[in-house]
Amino acid sequence: MKKVLFVLTSHDKLGSTGEKTGFWIEEFAAPYYELADNGVLIDIASPLGGQPPIDPKSSDPSSATEDTKRFDKDSELQAKLSKTHKLADIKQADYDAVFYPGGHGPLWDLAEDKNSIALIEAFYNNKKPVAFVCHSPGALKNVKVAGEYLVKGKRVTGFSNTEEEAVGLTKVVPFLLEDALQSNGATYSKVGDWQPYAVEDGLLITGQNPASSKLVAEKLLQQLNTKK
Repeated sequence: MKKVLFVLTSHDKLGSTGEKTGFWIEEFAAPYYELADNGVLIDIASPLGGQPPIDPKSSDPSSATEDTKRFDKDSELQAKLSKTHKLADIKQADYDAVFYPGGHGPLWDLAEDKNSIALIEAFYNNKKPVAFVCHSPGALKNVKVAGEYLVKGKRVTGFSNTEEEAVGLTKVVPFLLEDALQSNGATYSKVGDWQPYAVEDGLLITGQNPASSKLVAEKLLQQLNTKK
């Protein structure tokens, strides 16, 4: 059986707004169920271990999807989520791929987390797929392979500047994801705000926004199934 690591943020403060952030439920639940329902084993890790913070806005009924409703009733997965492994204890050799759900949290912690950076580099250098959605491509900001940014010359997507503007957080986030990817040499593309869109460039798979999370998981599953 294939085994995938999910990496979630441990960061819960939305800049200096006094509001909470974390990971976005849809971007965790949709890929989790897509992979698990197809027989993939999944472990969950975060920088601090234990219960990772959930962005309260992603629990709002207006953000609900079939997958988030399933998650709300899934006491087994909720219990598993409350006991995430510490990122420092994880070894890429134990997994076939890594998946990073988004939410605003990763822009603060995973973008700078040395364990996360080293882990992504290790997966990529060992020819294992690395997948990201929405804000989580921010975790690639400081990732390098052979001395160059991993995203340099790669086709990628991620939460767009216009989407950040639409949620009113352009001046709150530590960096704008679209700009950061481009300044590291990526070929960034996007579709209309909130539309599903995922880009695959070799082992690197990225999705634009919450609506793209299942698409990313489907592409990841395809790669896992074609690997011996």
